[in-house]
Amino acid sequence: MIPRPELLTHLSASYELTAGATVSGDLVDAVRLALPVLDLRPGDSGEIDVRRDPALGEEAYRLTVGSRGIEIVAGGRAGAFYAAQSLHQLLPHATYRSSAQDSWLVPGVRIDDAPRFSWRGLHLDVARHFFPKREILRLVDLMAMHKLNRLHLHLVDDQGWRVESRAYPLLHEVAAHRARTAINYYREPEAYDDVPHGGYYTFDDLAEIGAYARARCVTVVPEIDVPGHASAILAAYPAFGATGERHDVLDRWGISPAILSPLPPTVEFLITIFDELMGALGETPYVHIGGDEVVLDHWAGSAEITAYRESLGLATTNDLQAWFLRRLADALAERGARAVVWDEAFVSGGLRQDTVVMPWRGMGVGRRAAAAGHDVVATPVFPLYFDYAEAASADEPMAIGDAITVEDVAAFQPAPETWTDEERARVVGAQAQLWTERVPDARTLDYRMWPRACALAEVAWSGTGQEGFAGRLEEHLGRLDAIGVEYRPLAGPHPWQRRRPHRPSGVRVADVMARIEAMTHDPESTRPSM
Repeated sequence: MIPRPELLTHLSASYELTAGATVSGDLVDAVRLALPVLDLRPGDSGEIDVRRDPALGEEAYRLTVGSRGIEIVAGGRAGAFYAAQSLHQLLPHATYRSSAQDSWLVPGVRIDDAPRFSWRGLHLDVARHFFPKREILRLVDLMAMHKLNRLHLHLVDDQGWRVESRAYPLLHEVAAHRARTAINYYREPEAYDDVPHGGYYTFDDLAEIGAYARARCVTVVPEIDVPGHASAILAAYPAFGATGERHDVLDRWGISPAILSPLPPTVEFLITIFDELMGALGETPYVHIGGDEVVLDHWAGSAEITAYRESLGLATTNDLQAWFLRRLADALAERGARAVVWDEAFVSGGLRQDTVVMPWRGMGVGRRAAAAGHDVVATPVFPLYFDYAEAASADEPMAIGDAITVEDVAAFQPAPETWTDEERARVVGAQAQLWTERVPDARTLDYRMWPRACALAEVAWSGTGQEGFAGRLEEHLGRLDAIGVEYRPLAGPHPWQRRRPHRPSGVRVADVMARIEAMTHDPESTRPSM
């Protein structure tokens, strides 16, 4: 099973479960939703009995299969949902197809299980390449199967804006598409496909995504990355920029100097966007506001912004960035949401104490954030950036560099044993990031995400990869085959998954990590050009 349960005991008896079986007790809807293949029918007494036990945590459960039937005891709806996911993994792989048979022999087991971390996330960048709603819903289903519960959507970057706005319609009319897309490898001369690219989620799409995810115990974490990465926004509304000049939606990768103004009209604009976004998604306990890779030159060069900074009693533009992000976090708190930021925002200082920090530049800066009392979601480039290739091989399709393997992910410890107990307690989970500069479509998304996300699910549920993971993963791939996931085979890509006949020497992830670790001690530095 993946993720491996905390405690699994094999029992001698088994139970024959048939399609159309009855399910009774508490939390029936969660079990039925997790097991659509069974076509479960609610009843007064059932072959599957579900009970709530307040003594268990919300996501904890106990699953028992014996000769008399199946019993699920759960702390809450999520626990019942995850128990049903574990029950599904006890059934044949064919039950992940819509053409499954009518009855199955379920082996006798008792499973006592609960997650180590509350945040078990996947990040998908839909700004660089847009993925339509159907792909988001499919990803939610795959996350639910693996007991992953946070879907972080990177909704805006220099290369595109991806949500409808009724207050500022030029965002989806202008900023949601670009004329072409860069297709060159890192360090190669620029080359473009000359194909327009775009798309955005309507309010109705967001409402559906939010409701679909909540039903499957997944929380959507939207990201509006500010004040940098602003080319797309400023293509639509240049007045909100530091210089007032119009920008183009970028067609290439890398860091842009485009930056929003920190003045009150921009803050009001962003708060309006947050209100629209949260209203469309529904319950939104977290909103990511970015704060990464900000080039502050235009702030420093603006007499108006300098005068505003001085009026606030702030000494530097770095202090002004901290103030700006704090102002947005305060507005989110007034609306019942916690701000989430990348680690540069922590290094800049001034965060609200309830702000969640994602240390992409390494666990060293994550430890500093934890020691300062912030909740931390482990997101380091190594081994949780899935835009890196899975092997240093000429067979791998285009990637930013190499290599981050399944084994690397499975060996990761989100709360390192070398940290103090207080620091470890501040780690609320782990999350893998898939940036999509070189992920143009859903087939490539599958290839990059799986099976590394299986290892992430194991780590985020258990705290680290558990015994026998490699063997369990090989078995688990049969389930992904049945679903139709075009994952990367463990032995390497299929012929049709390879990209180009040549591969220039790429960036090694170890070199990247060495350089960005040094950057975390400089609040004014941005990602190096590598």
